Amino acid sequence: MDSQGRIAFDVDGQTDPSDPADPTAEDPFIFVRDYTPTGSDPAQAASEPAAATTPIEPVVPTRPAAPEPAVEPAPVVAEPAAEPAPVVAEPASEAPVAAPKPVKPRKQPRPPRAPRPQGWFWRRLAILGGADGAILDRVPSEQPRFVQMFFVLAGTALVSALSMLFALTTGVQVLVWIAVPLAVVWALLIFNLDRFLTSTMRSTRSVWRLLGLAIPRVLMAAIIGFVVAEPIVLQAFHNDIAREVTATNLVQAQSDQKAVTSGPEKKALDAASQRLADLQNQASTGIVKGTSSDSASQKAAQDTVTKITAQMADQQKVIDQARALYQCELTGEGAGTVPGCTGVQGDGASSDAAKSQLDQAQQTYDALAAQLRQANTDLESADASSKSATSASEAQNRQQAKDQLPAAEQAYRTALDAYNARAAEVAGTNAGAVGLLSQISALDRLSAKEPVLGFAHWLIAALFFMIELLPVIVKVLTSWGDPSLYEKAEAIAKQVELDRVTSKGYRDRAAIIAEEAKDRAFADAHEAEVAAASVAESAPAPDAGLSTAPAASDDGTRSHVPGAPSAPSGAPSWPVPAHPGVASAHPAPGSAHPTAPVGHASPAEAARV
Repeated sequence: MDSQGRIAFDVDGQTDPSDPADPTAEDPFIFVRDYTPTGSDPAQAASEPAAATTPIEPVVPTRPAAPEPAVEPAPVVAEPAAEPAPVVAEPASEAPVAAPKPVKPRKQPRPPRAPRPQGWFWRRLAILGGADGAILDRVPSEQPRFVQMFFVLAGTALVSALSMLFALTTGVQVLVWIAVPLAVVWALLIFNLDRFLTSTMRSTRSVWRLLGLAIPRVLMAAIIGFVVAEPIVLQAFHNDIAREVTATNLVQAQSDQKAVTSGPEKKALDAASQRLADLQNQASTGIVKGTSSDSASQKAAQDTVTKITAQMADQQKVIDQARALYQCELTGEGAGTVPGCTGVQGDGASSDAAKSQLDQAQQTYDALAAQLRQANTDLESADASSKSATSASEAQNRQQAKDQLPAAEQAYRTALDAYNARAAEVAGTNAGAVGLLSQISALDRLSAKEPVLGFAHWLIAALFFMIELLPVIVKVLTSWGDPSLYEKAEAIAKQVELDRVTSKGYRDRAAIIAEEAKDRAFADAHEAEVAAASVAESAPAPDAGLSTAPAASDDGTRSHVPGAPSAPSGAPSWPVPAHPGVASAHPAPGSAHPTAPVGHASPAEAARV
């Protein structure tokens, strides 16, 4: 059994690959030159009919013989045991001696490190540049090309690391000791991706095949280039972008502040403040806002006083006009300016009419004055009567206001805190708006204002974009033409591996077929034994004078004796052809028995397998 759990046969003339004396052990391409698929060969099977079929002799069960005496095993003479050494008792008076401390074993010196081969450093760089070490050892002349490709990949990875470092420190505001490891990881990812894109391309003279290989890789590299180039461009214009971002944040802060002063937080604060002021006024005066403490009589008396006062004011104007007219009729003063004055001085009909009008106006005014005095008296009496009635309600209003004041104060503080938090949030948001999106927007606004800055922006971005595309572009340019020596060696190595895998598959299939053939042969032999035993048991008893035991032939097998029962007609034929390429389950005389261990098979059988 080998290490894989498969049955292994030793074949005459087979060489051991691990034998240093074997000339083919050191040549890995011997399989390509001397390769012959394993398995059955029809021509060989036809030329060896004797090995293909081996007759299977019938096995007749024998009668049980007398038991053989058991052979007793030879007695084993045991060696005398060594006598124990006498134990001498120590005196009881002596103190016990402490056991010695275990001695620490001395550390073994490290074996000297084997010297590194010459050029190992450049070989490692070539492998990092996309080469396979095993193939590179066969074509060492291709090493400089892969070393150059490594430096191209390393330059691209370095630029990507700087880009990620700038993006993390200036855009995301990450600490430097956190940004540096992340930038290194990003550089390794970009290096590995570029190495994969370049190492999987092969030389060709077909334009369409070259385009099919190049276009997907160029697109992927272009996306990476855009992502990597933008943070570096932002860092190049950092000062201008910072000024633009600060100005934009200031304008936005003013706009947001106006929104805060007219927002829901401000409205809630104003409502809470007004409610608190109303309750404080109610607690001090006892008057609820929006209600009146006057009774109906007080209100009616007050309305009467107000009405009469207005009428007296109007009547006073009428008296003044009548007096001016009377004075103009007597003395002529104001003639032409006083309405209704005739301009004729002295007593007369006009002066008498003016005098009568003045007296009538004065009487009306006096009557209104008397009404006003009565209305004031009624108002005073209404105030006196309602004063005692409203004192109880005012005390109740004061107590109610005092009970509601704590809740109103808490609501006011809550509204004030919400307003202050909103204002601080707006101010902090505008002050901290310095991320990548803010910087990119600021750079776009600056490019729109200053065309020169926009041109410089795209020029620097294109530069770093081309640096990121450089590995793929170089590989595409060098892929046009015939395959290089490295690619030819790689193709040969792949073919060798394919042939080795194919050969191993043939050997595994042959082993499986051999096992199946042996199992079938064993099963057929067992069925034949069972059939022969059943026929022997069912046969009639022979005569006493005749012996029914089959005679043994010269080759050790039992021959058929006349009168003995033969195998039934339905039993399988004894000669069983062996499977092509597999030894028979019942080999010829002199060969190993089928039930013997597989490791003891005959050389001929092992060779056929």
